Amino acid sequence: MRQPSKRLQNLSAAIFSEMAARKKEVAKKRAVYDLSIGSPDQPPEDQLLETLLDAARQPGAFGYALSEGTAAFREEVARWYQYRFGVELAPDGEVHSLMGSQDGLAHFALAWTDPGDIVLVPDPGYPIYEGSVHLAGAIPYRMPLRAENGFLPKLADIPDEIAARAKFMILNYPNNPVSAVATVDFFTEVVAFAKRHDIIVVHDLAYSEMAFDGYRPPSFLQAPGAKEVGIEFNSFSKSFNMAGCRIAYVVGNSEIIKPLAIVKSNVDYGVFLPVQQMAVAALRMDREAGGKNSVGPVYQERRDVLLTALAEAGWDIEPPKATMFVWAPVPKGWTSREFAIALLEEAGVVVIPGSAFGDEGEGYVRIALVQSPEVLRQAARSIAESGILTRRAGV
Repeated sequence: MRQPSKRLQNLSAAIFSEMAARKKEVAKKRAVYDLSIGSPDQPPEDQLLETLLDAARQPGAFGYALSEGTAAFREEVARWYQYRFGVELAPDGEVHSLMGSQDGLAHFALAWTDPGDIVLVPDPGYPIYEGSVHLAGAIPYRMPLRAENGFLPKLADIPDEIAARAKFMILNYPNNPVSAVATVDFFTEVVAFAKRHDIIVVHDLAYSEMAFDGYRPPSFLQAPGAKEVGIEFNSFSKSFNMAGCRIAYVVGNSEIIKPLAIVKSNVDYGVFLPVQQMAVAALRMDREAGGKNSVGPVYQERRDVLLTALAEAGWDIEPPKATMFVWAPVPKGWTSREFAIALLEEAGVVVIPGSAFGDEGEGYVRIALVQSPEVLRQAARSIAESGILTRRAGV
C-alpha cells in the first residue's frame, strides 16, 4: 500500500478537524457559536472593493504577476513602514509580496534549512511555525512561552549547543494564540542574541493593526540592528479584512529574503494584480486616515463585551492588548481538550484547546472574537447556563 510522506505525521491538523466534526454533530441538536478559527467576519471597506472591481476590468488584469510584486505595491509597503514604524525599506530587495503570511512562513524553512538543522519555534505557537520546519526536514526546538514571563521566550534558557546549530528563530508579537505583546527593548535583546549566535530572526507581525486601548504594536525592525539579522512578515488578512484575497509581504534584510524569493519563483507566480492594487489602496487609505484603522475598535468592543459577560458568569480572563483572540485559562480540574469539548457539547460554543498549539498551551483555550457583540453575549450566556464553570471535569 502506498503511503504519504512521513512529514505529514508531524502536522497538527487533528484537533482542528476533530472540533469541526464535533461541531457538525452538535449543530444538529442546538445552536452553535463558533469562536474557533481566526477568520475575519467583516468585509473590506467599500472603497477597497471598488478599487478591486475597477482593477479587474482593466486590460491585462488577468495575466501572470511577478512573484516579488508590482513596483507600486512594493513602494507603497515601504512608504507605509516609514509612516507606521519609522523604518526605512528599499522597495527593490527589501520588500517582497506573498500569497499570505502563511505562504511565506511555510516556504522560508525550505529556503534556509537542510535536514538536521535546528529552528527555534515558540510553544505555544501558530501551527505553521513548527509545521514548516517538519516539512523542510529540519528539527524544531520549542521555546516555552509562559505567563510568568509575559509569554516571551527566555533567551538565556536556550542551551548554547542548540543556539549554535539553529538557523533561525520564529517570533510573533502580537501573538497568536496567547495574545501577548512585546516591546522594542525585548526585540533589542533578540537582536543581540541573534548576532551572538549567528541566527536569523523571523518575526510575524500579522496583528500589527489589531490592537486596543490606544496600544500601537511595534515592528521588530524598529530595534537597532534588526535589519542586519532579520525579516518581518505582515499581512492584509486581519488589518484590512482581506483574508481570502491571500496577500501579504515580507520585509527586511534583502540577503535573507533572496533565498525565499528563489523558492517562491519556482513554486508559484505573484498575487493577482487587482488584489495588489487593492492592497496599495488599503495602505494608502490607512496612511491618509492617520492610523485610525477601523479594525481595532471593532475587536476591542467584542473583547470587552465577551470578557464582561464571562466575568459575570464567573470566568475571569486577562484582557488582551491586541489580536482577535482571547487566551483563557481553563477552570481547575480540566485539561484544555476536555474543557473545549465540554464547552461545545454542553454550551454549543466552539473554541480551540491550547494544547493544539504546543505542550505549553495546556491549561488554556483560544477564543476567537469572530462574531458580533450580540452573538458573543449569547455565547457567554450559554456558557453560564451550562454550569460548566462551576464543576470539575467528569462531574
